[in-house]
Amino acid sequence: MIRLILNILWLVFGGWLSGLLWLLGGAILALTVVGLPWTFAAWRIASYSFWPFGREIVWQDAHPVAGCLGLVLNIVWFVVAGWYIALSHLVIAVAEFVSIIGIPFALKDLELAKLAVAPVGRTIREKV
Repeated sequence: MIRLILNILWLVFGGWLSGLLWLLGGAILALTVVGLPWTFAAWRIASYSFWPFGREIVWQDAHPVAGCLGLVLNIVWFVVAGWYIALSHLVIAVAEFVSIIGIPFALKDLELAKLAVAPVGRTIREKV
């Protein structure tokens, strides 16, 4: 029940915007041949941005791009887009940490910042 309340509050107070921006970013990446490797990672992050509580981010060891190719894709992602997206999530998290009520939301923004740094080779699953 608490996860549902937190997810609804998250969605109402900015999760919808974050999710839509990640969806838009993924769509723009899909328009280019060069951006295709990052498209599905952006859409996974969008799904997490819409409804993060009760879910967790994990590495996909068996994923075909989790090895050296994934490392190269994550380095390119970090240089081109990841650092400033992560920075925006960090700035929002600092603002949320100001109040006790905002701490759970700040922790989710920190997870999104970590995910924005290196999204390739990660997946989202339900917490057990």
